[in-house]
Amino acid sequence: MTGRPISAATRLFAVLGDPVAHSLSPALHGAALAARRLDAVYLALRCGDRDAVGLVRGLALAGGGGNVTVPHKRRAAEAVDRRTPAVERTGACNTFWSDDGAVWGDNTDVAGFRGAVTALLPEGVAGARVLLLGAGGAARAALAGLLDDGVREVAILNRSVDRARELIRGMGAEGSATALDGEGALSGEDFDLVVQATSLGLHPSDPLPTSLDRCRGVGAALDLVYGREPTRWVRAARERGVPAADGREMLLLQAAAAFRRWFGDPVPMAEMRAALNERDG
Repeated sequence: MTGRPISAATRLFAVLGDPVAHSLSPALHGAALAARRLDAVYLALRCGDRDAVGLVRGLALAGGGGNVTVPHKRRAAEAVDRRTPAVERTGACNTFWSDDGAVWGDNTDVAGFRGAVTALLPEGVAGARVLLLGAGGAARAALAGLLDDGVREVAILNRSVDRARELIRGMGAEGSATALDGEGALSGEDFDLVVQATSLGLHPSDPLPTSLDRCRGVGAALDLVYGREPTRWVRAARERGVPAADGREMLLLQAAAAFRRWFGDPVPMAEMRAALNERDG
């Protein structure tokens, strides 16, 4: 909340997705708006795929903007008029706004992911071998960040191997990434980092995307999904003795980058982190 009365001049920002009830973005951005005393509100809006384009354009052209989460990031990239290099590279958009009558899109997930990896592995991932689970919008941001940080190899495991190959081709990563043909390919393999970039874990009944027991060795695990409690996949990794983190740090860092796109500096990081920590249970 901004602490200000809502008026005809209040700007509307929102996170668009399905599901979206679990989102902590309203809490983060509400704290930031209040700290900066900005006349704006930030909501979570559940929407279907066909409605996402209209909401992206309508919110932006009305003077607001917002974020996009599962499963609309690729559709949002098609909805904007101007794309940042991060959107062009990944084909996914998670942040939108308008400028001079044009709708702009960015993918702040790339910077957020890189920061989350650094928080989990302060020594970095240069020269590392990484297993990436998934081939959707979050996986695109993760692959971009991993390549930027100099990993040696990214092995991608997705339910559809063709989609994993499409991701590799689309991002020009043929020399650095390979698509695995089924979970059997994990047997006896070692990975410095495993990144869980599917949407599995958003619902309590979701199965695990895979078992780390299939691998011979895992150095660390990062789940891009988050919830009110550590995700089931994070708990499974920790029970195996693998250092693991969920997507909260990535959420915070991508939110800060998005806030900067909308309002410029300063970004109230302390207030945003405090709002995130207040909801850790």
